[in-house]
Amino acid sequence: MKYKELYNFGTSALKEVGIAEADLDARLLLEFICHTSRHDLLVHGEKEVAEECKEAYINCIERRKTREPLQHITGEQEFMGLTFEVNPHVLIPRQDTEVLVEEAMIHLHDGMHVLDMCTGSGCILLSLLHYSNDCVGLGVDISQEAVETARRNAEKLQINDSAFIISDLFASVEGQFDLIVSNPPYIPTEVIPGLMEEVRKYEPIGALDGKGNGLFFYDRIIQEAPKHLNGGGYLFFEIGHDQASAVMQRMENAGYLGVTVVKDFAGLDRVVYGYIS
Repeated sequence: MKYKELYNFGTSALKEVGIAEADLDARLLLEFICHTSRHDLLVHGEKEVAEECKEAYINCIERRKTREPLQHITGEQEFMGLTFEVNPHVLIPRQDTEVLVEEAMIHLHDGMHVLDMCTGSGCILLSLLHYSNDCVGLGVDISQEAVETARRNAEKLQINDSAFIISDLFASVEGQFDLIVSNPPYIPTEVIPGLMEEVRKYEPIGALDGKGNGLFFYDRIIQEAPKHLNGGGYLFFEIGHDQASAVMQRMENAGYLGVTVVKDFAGLDRVVYGYIS
């Protein structure tokens, strides 16, 4: 089968089951299997595809038809210009979270110590360390599989000034930090059954479920973070689009100063941060 014919097959198969970005997913999976680029579809569309590549591609399409995320099939996702390993044990890094990294970077100076609470794949911490000088970072997650994934990402990216530990939030954390970042579970429990299948069925519930009203982990982190922040240290959160006021109020009530909300690329509230005296 020719390259373009295989692409058309994949696109049609995904459209039949209602995959929203069938064209894009079919192309990305084909490029992943054949080790090609987006230009090959235009320039080399008539090229014959090896039988083993054809079979592997059809298998990938069948997996995607079940709503398995594209990133779980390829095993990777780009974030902040870096490629991270992803799997069912960690959240897939999303573009919205880049806003958290970019805002934190404004306040990140050479030689700082950074803590990433609920680190998952490690994408937030490792991006901060990659784009800074002489900073040291600790990533924390309650999931052993997530911590192992983050360690592999650090090794692949050759970021040696990072460490990752298993901990129930701050329970096993020692030392002081200049900056704490966190993308905690923040989806209210009752909302989870209504999430799209790719998220509800394949991403780790423990990294999604913010319990009750979705603010459980914010409350704990806001109260415990000052014990581990140096004077003038910042706490940065990613938030759900409707949680800015609640998180701001909690931070202000706990004594944080300069509490600020930052919007994402879609104009939605996405980050809240403040500092301690």
